[in-house]
Amino acid sequence: MSIETTTAETTKSTDELRHSMVEFLMAVIGAPDDEEIARNADEVVRLLDARLTEEPQG
Repeated sequence: MSIETTTAETTKSTDELRHSMVEFLMAVIGAPDDEEIARNADEVVRLLDARLTEEPQG
């Protein structure tokens, strides 16, 4: 994932990150051998995980 993409992803809302995650996972299903898509999906999952960890549990 490029620096620009990472910066753009980190400024997204949690819901936008969730949607991005779904889109990337669908892309992985469509192109399972594409390492760049897999890396991008991994980055979004990590960002979303960090965001959800930071949010208060209720």
